[in-house]
Amino acid sequence: MPAPARVVRPAAALAAGVLTLLLLVAAAVFSSAAHQFKLSDLGQVALLLSFAVVGVVVAWHQPRNPMGWVVLGVPFFLFLTDSASSYSYLDYRLHGGQLPLGGLAVLLAPSWAPAIVLAGLSVLLFPDGRLPSRRWRPMVWIYLALGALWLGGVFAISLIAVLGHHVSIDSSGGLTSLDYPAGATAWWGTVQKVFFPAAAVCWLAWLAGQVVSYRRSSGERRLQLKWLLSGGTVFIVAAIALVWINTPAGWWRVADALAAIGTAALPVSIGFGILKFRLYDIDRIISRTLAYAIVTGLLIGVYAGLVLLATQVFLFHNSVAVAAATLVAAALFSPVRHRVQRAVDHRFNRARYDADQTVAAFAARLQDAVDLGTVHSDLLSTVDQVLQPAHVTVWTPPATASRPG
Repeated sequence: MPAPARVVRPAAALAAGVLTLLLLVAAAVFSSAAHQFKLSDLGQVALLLSFAVVGVVVAWHQPRNPMGWVVLGVPFFLFLTDSASSYSYLDYRLHGGQLPLGGLAVLLAPSWAPAIVLAGLSVLLFPDGRLPSRRWRPMVWIYLALGALWLGGVFAISLIAVLGHHVSIDSSGGLTSLDYPAGATAWWGTVQKVFFPAAAVCWLAWLAGQVVSYRRSSGERRLQLKWLLSGGTVFIVAAIALVWINTPAGWWRVADALAAIGTAALPVSIGFGILKFRLYDIDRIISRTLAYAIVTGLLIGVYAGLVLLATQVFLFHNSVAVAAATLVAAALFSPVRHRVQRAVDHRFNRARYDADQTVAAFAARLQDAVDLGTVHSDLLSTVDQVLQPAHVTVWTPPATASRPG
């Protein structure tokens, strides 16, 4: 995959970011005017904004790396779809097709297809915007050809509908002939049946390829891929949780909020991996994320169990049961977190766990130590094991001879 031309300047990233933001504003205005805005849409907006921010930052710092532009293209086309779909609904469903540029909005409404294509490429091209090897080229060309076929087909059907003045818009702002192809557009149903499974196969193949690359890599490359795979895992789990938690209440609201935040893990991890910002903190972040996820799950289970026990067995009033369960879960948070964090560090952040164990052992020996020379040597050994510095010097009061290490 060739890199963007050298004439690309960092300012272009800022301009693309501003244009994406303007599309978001337009989508918000049109959806409000069409009475389509829902609070549940804010989670999707936050996710797309995280993609936009990461794309702008990466494209600004590395304008010749295609990854920044690929990541930025995802929210750009999705916001374009939202604004065009809302305007199409506003025009053809509420104003009888009398508004200007309604036909253009119909043509632009399916712009989510390029977003899907770019999102898949972001997995394959991570982190430097180049294919891992030449053997991926045939699959990439097939993937791009299917995307172009889908986009060409939807454009042709939409153009025929607009020129023939038989535009029918569904409740989401899309063209009904695309939702239910029949007659002259029946072939479109076959294209859709091929496009989505093929795209899914490509995504899974590229993700599996990155897993294989991770197992074979070392050094910075390994850490970069660990960022990608970790962020992708959190993103998938969070997305499933958002779908599963339909009507959050009580502590489920906490889980719902955390899941909404978790969906931003993918773009954030992509940005950290490409820019190598806090690259070496990945093990610490994984252990913290996993620990808090486990703690949240345990506390939600305790909360739900106590509420059911109090209301169904002891027949307490629902508000009393909820208040008592909330207090118990809050009291358990700190001790449960410490125990879970210790167990997670033992498995996923071994360096920190070993360092903590070394410091704890030194503190225990220090309580019974009386010889300054022994303490001095033990301190130097502990610092070297925990921090691994290039040089260590211990200063002692003038009355006692100093012993540099």
